[in-house]
Amino acid sequence: MKSDMRKYLLIGVSAFVLGAGTMAYVSQKASATPSSRTQTYHMLELFGNVLDTVDRDYVTPVDDKKLIEASLKGMLTSLDPHSDYLTPEDYAEMQDTTRGEYGGLGIEITSEDGVIKVISPIDGTPAFRAGIKPGDYITAVNGQTVLGLTVNEAVKQMRGKAGETVTVTIAREKTDPFDLKLVREVITPKSVTSHAEGDYGYVRLSSFNEKATDETKAAIDGLRAKNPHLKGLVFDLRSNPGGLLDQAVGVSNLFLDGGEVVSQRGRDARSIERYNAKPGAKIDNLPVVVLINSGTASAAEIVAGALQDRHRAQLVGLTSFGKGSVQTVIPLRGGLDGAVKVTTARYYTPSGRSIQKTGIQPDLEVAETREQAALIANEAFQFSEASFKNALSADEGKTRVGSHNPAEAPPAAFDEKKGDFQLTRALDVLKYGSVEATPKLPKPAATLAQAAAQRTVHGVVVKPGVPATPATPPPAKAN
Repeated sequence: MKSDMRKYLLIGVSAFVLGAGTMAYVSQKASATPSSRTQTYHMLELFGNVLDTVDRDYVTPVDDKKLIEASLKGMLTSLDPHSDYLTPEDYAEMQDTTRGEYGGLGIEITSEDGVIKVISPIDGTPAFRAGIKPGDYITAVNGQTVLGLTVNEAVKQMRGKAGETVTVTIAREKTDPFDLKLVREVITPKSVTSHAEGDYGYVRLSSFNEKATDETKAAIDGLRAKNPHLKGLVFDLRSNPGGLLDQAVGVSNLFLDGGEVVSQRGRDARSIERYNAKPGAKIDNLPVVVLINSGTASAAEIVAGALQDRHRAQLVGLTSFGKGSVQTVIPLRGGLDGAVKVTTARYYTPSGRSIQKTGIQPDLEVAETREQAALIANEAFQFSEASFKNALSADEGKTRVGSHNPAEAPPAAFDEKKGDFQLTRALDVLKYGSVEATPKLPKPAATLAQAAAQRTVHGVVVKPGVPATPATPPPAKAN
C-alpha cells in the first residue's frame, strides 16, 4: 500500500506526547445526498471567498498558507480536544517524541480554553527537577505569551538547542504567577524505574512510548532476578498520560494469560476490533497492585482497566483521567503535507466499560496528601477529560464521580514529605492479600474538607449543613 494510506492508532492525552502507533489500514466509506453535497460545495466556496477577502483587505499582508493551516486546525479541534491537524513540522516532532528521544524541557501539556495546561512533567527531566506540577498553567515562554496558542505552537516555543536557557511563567492555584528558568536537554526519558520495597517490587511506568513494554519487562525481570521469592509487585501508573495503543496491549500482555485486553468501536457500533493478550503466563501468579490517580490517562487506563476487569490486579489511588477515545494519525501525501489526527473510536475494557469522561475508579480510594483530600471535596479543583467543554460524550450516559470526601487520606501522624501514602497502602494490600482483607483507616473527618467543600451554585455559597447565603461575585477578568 502507499505510504500516505498508513494510519497510526494513538491513545495519549495531548498532541505533544502522541506519536506513531500500531499501523492500521482502514477503508472508510462516506455517503452524501445531493442536497448535502450542494451545501458542502457552497461552504467551500464561502471559505474561498473569505480567504480572498482577508488576503485583499486585511490591514497588513497575510500568509495564505498559515491562514489555511489555522483553518484546518480550527476545524479539527472543534470536534474534540484530541483531534488536530499536524503541519509537516508538527508531524515530524510527534514521531521524534514517540520514539522516546527529542529536545526540550520534558513537559506533557494540553490546551484548555486557549491556555496551556500541564498534564505532568516527565520523570527525570528539567521540568520535573524544577518542580513543575500537574495542573500548572504555562502563560508565557521567554516573556512571550502563549495564551491562545495551540499545543504544537506552544511546544515550538519551548523546544530548541540543548543547553539553552528557557524561562517559563507558571500560574498555579493559590500562588502568584512566577518564573522558572530551565535549561533545555535532549530528552531521552526512561519510561520505567524500579526498586525493591522489602520483599515486594515497585515498578513505575511514566509513559507509553515505543520502549514501554520492553522496559517494563526488563524491570520486572531484574527485580525477580535479585529476589526470586518476590511476594508481590506495585505497578505505578500515576500521572501516566498514555501513548501508543500497541504498547498498552503489550504491557497488559506481561500480566495476562491470554484473553481480551481492550476493544474499540467506531461510528458503526457493529464493527468491533478486539485486542487480546497472548496465551502463556509471563509473571506467573505474582500478586499485583496498580497505583492510579487523576493523571492516569488513556493507554494507562487501558492497562489498569484490563487488569482490574480480569481480576489480575487491584487498584489503589484515585479515579483516573477518563480519556476513553482513540486517535488515528493519517499522513497526508506521505507526511509532506503533514497529517490529520482524528478521533475514530471509543475503547472499552474487557467487561465492556467505556470510561470516556468517567474514568476508572480504584478498588481502594486513597488520597496522596491531606491537602489533596480537601481538594477532592471541591469538584472545581478536579482536572479530567470531563473538564473539556467539547469532550466526546460518555458512551453509556454515566457521569464522573463528583466532589466527596475520599475514603482514605494520610493520618496526622504520617509524614507526607518523607512518605508516599498511596504506595504505603498499596503495599498494605499486598501484605494482607486483598483490598477486602486490608484493615481500613478511619474515613477522613468532614472538617478535613469542609473549607474546600463549600461551593457556589447559581450565585449562592453552599456549605454542608449550613443555610445558603448570597455569594460575592468574583472580579471580572479580561480575556
